[in-house]
Amino acid sequence: MTDPLSHRAEHMAFWAQARREVPSLPAEIAADIWFFGDSPELAASLAELVLTGPKRATAGLLAEMQAQGVTLPAVGGYSLVTDYHGAPLMILRSTQVDIQPFETVDADFAAAEGEGDGSLRYWQDAHESYFKRSCARIGIDWRPDLDVICERFELVFPRRR
Repeated sequence: MTDPLSHRAEHMAFWAQARREVPSLPAEIAADIWFFGDSPELAASLAELVLTGPKRATAGLLAEMQAQGVTLPAVGGYSLVTDYHGAPLMILRSTQVDIQPFETVDADFAAAEGEGDGSLRYWQDAHESYFKRSCARIGIDWRPDLDVICERFELVFPRRR
């Protein structure tokens, strides 16, 4: 994975292109910059789900975001989503942000994530596996009562394929 700052010029050009199509975007990049998942393959597959339509939500482990010093998403805030290596792919706008224990995430949110068969069971299995990797990265034990940031979003740019 490369440093996202090494792509600064590319991010600025992407933002300028987006502003030509979405003039309501702020003049300067006003977004958190990140990628989905924790591998090139997962980042690509989840980004594709957003670009093709079914994925309209994402979840992250609160403890991991805090450990990394990442700004928490806020309603109305923008994200510049990149591929795993930092190349810009899309701009999202947060429409709802909730923090709740993993074990209380419901079927409606799981379906909005648009992954697998869209079921709560699939979401729980896939995310438990992912969050266990997250916990290992920050040195804590996985527990189903750990808080998860559940973020719903809209795709601002590019338009859905």
